[in-house]
Amino acid sequence: MKVLLTRPEGRNQAMAEQLKNKGVDFIVTPLLAVAATLSPIETQQLSQADSIIFISTNAVHFAAQSLKSQFPNCRYYAVGQATADALIQYNIQAEVAPENSQDSEGLLSLSSLAEIQHQRIIIVRGVGGRETIAEKLTLRQAKVNYWEVYQRVMPKLDAQSVCSHWQAAQIDTIVVTSGEVLVNLINLVPKELFAWLQSCHIIVPSHRVEQRAKTAGLCHVTNANGANTQAVLQALSL
Repeated sequence: MKVLLTRPEGRNQAMAEQLKNKGVDFIVTPLLAVAATLSPIETQQLSQADSIIFISTNAVHFAAQSLKSQFPNCRYYAVGQATADALIQYNIQAEVAPENSQDSEGLLSLSSLAEIQHQRIIIVRGVGGRETIAEKLTLRQAKVNYWEVYQRVMPKLDAQSVCSHWQAAQIDTIVVTSGEVLVNLINLVPKELFAWLQSCHIIVPSHRVEQRAKTAGLCHVTNANGANTQAVLQALSL
């Protein structure tokens, strides 16, 4: 097995360390970059929130930068365990989506989000994220607002040389931790190398991304049911 890690710069260390300890060869090529937005939120809006939902670890870290790590006192939620772990770094205990469904749908299944009429909820995310959580919570008569603290961009890569390098290194397993990374991967690989991509084992974090991968023509796809290191290791049977 030769694994390709594709998280943004600085976000692959934990997985790389685990693979190294297990004697698994890997290459790191970030297929997503993130940058802070200039999207402040009113202090009053935050202080009056009943709950704050964090969609990703990036949402946690960029919000912490903006707030100078001074988070308001309210209830917190995290879509995945990695996001919950990021919040723990700021001494915040968050309720997490179930282990077998660490995505929007899993979060919405939590009993504490069932009866939320008139509650004020803020969703912290990147620009242009999914609308599922906000739509469902609004149907449950919550008052929902977004705080978009970062934006995703594609790193500048030379497609031919990067993909040729992957092939030469005999990459046969690719860890994809979001829908955006999947799109960037598919767009990056030239048509003449798509058969190689189809031969690779693609690890994805959710059912939604799994379906998107299969629709794009990828054949060997495994849903890790989460983007955290432990979930990915289990999907890799390590």
